[in-house]
Amino acid sequence: MRSILFILGVIIQVPLGWYFYATESTDSKLETNVVLPKIQKVDGFDMDIVPAAAQFHKYVDFLKDKRLGLVVNHTSTVGTHHLVDTLVRMGFDIKKIFAPEHGFRGKADAGEKLKDGLDARTGISIVSLYGKNRKPNATQFQDLDLVIFDIQDVGTRFYTYTSTMTYVMEACAENNVPLLILDRPNPNGHYVDGPVLEKDQKSFVGLHPVPVVHGLTVAEYAHMINEEGWLENEVQCELYHVECLNYDHTKFYQLPIPPSPNLPNMKSIYLYPSLCWFEGTTVSVGRGTTKQFQVYGHPDCSIGNYNFKPIPREGAKKPKHEGLSCKGYDLSQLTIEKLQTSTQLNLNYLVDFYTHLSENQQAAFFNKNNFFDKLAGTSTLQAQLKEGTSISAIQKEWKAALDNYKKLRKKYLLYKDFE
Repeated sequence: MRSILFILGVIIQVPLGWYFYATESTDSKLETNVVLPKIQKVDGFDMDIVPAAAQFHKYVDFLKDKRLGLVVNHTSTVGTHHLVDTLVRMGFDIKKIFAPEHGFRGKADAGEKLKDGLDARTGISIVSLYGKNRKPNATQFQDLDLVIFDIQDVGTRFYTYTSTMTYVMEACAENNVPLLILDRPNPNGHYVDGPVLEKDQKSFVGLHPVPVVHGLTVAEYAHMINEEGWLENEVQCELYHVECLNYDHTKFYQLPIPPSPNLPNMKSIYLYPSLCWFEGTTVSVGRGTTKQFQVYGHPDCSIGNYNFKPIPREGAKKPKHEGLSCKGYDLSQLTIEKLQTSTQLNLNYLVDFYTHLSENQQAAFFNKNNFFDKLAGTSTLQAQLKEGTSISAIQKEWKAALDNYKKLRKKYLLYKDFE
């Protein structure tokens, strides 16, 4: 693993304040001379964690005299300023912005095809990596000396930002361009659970043999991908990273910005791994409401005590069951503390809902496009639901592959683990 290691150099002034301008070092330990924030916990969240992007003194020298490409979105911020705007003000040469699903400003629907364009604020070219062009091509890399990846992930296999990272890593390897990961905390990094992806279910919502909740930051995940030979043709990327300050897998990080339009708050982020199965079914998870991934229901549901009606909204232009009253459950009343203490996927939501459907409703429950199996990473779960398999038996089916993954994961941890 390559971590960018620096010793203190001279101080320069930039628009966001005073930062250290550093010189590179090969020392195995980092001498930062940074005043650490006071450790405090507010409403269940650790407030002393600093993402890598905010630690300019650790990486600015690495960017000097390089033509840069940035894989970023609306979460790529330092305080209230976007990383792109900050680096431009500091005089760095940004040639391209590569935008993932939901776009550079994070406003697009899930699955919406995005076009290339220009950033209105800086005039920098934006290359969409969602649509036909999910992997940068050689032409798009020909004027780059370094690519930077700085996007907030939520720690689930089917969240597509890590798939974009994978394709960027392949492009970097094929074009001999180094990749720098500016790491960010994993809000679901305090546990590991779920079925491990099987090869025949590989897709953009799951490229690698990891469980639904993988328990890695993007830097940890990138090193696993790189060193396990999971890139196409087993190419290897010249990979560097900067670690978060004061983060470890026992801490809870409150995301300052919603990571995508339909994960509006921390409750939705904690519930997302357990509710996303429903995206491959006829059940709504609240897209088109103000409680996305905190409610679930169906117009023909006979259980539950909560009603909601999906309507077109930002990030959900055509929500499932648009304009229809859906009956189901509201999980938004669960406390943050209760959600943080959960260290397993909650299969009760899925199993209980399916069990209470009529025979005809069960027959129509799964979408015909096989998306449920892609999300699960296996066809076994759908078969188990149809057979009425108990939750404990389903979890037992995962155990062997999950235990093997947990051993593999240990090799790539950059931070103290929860075990």
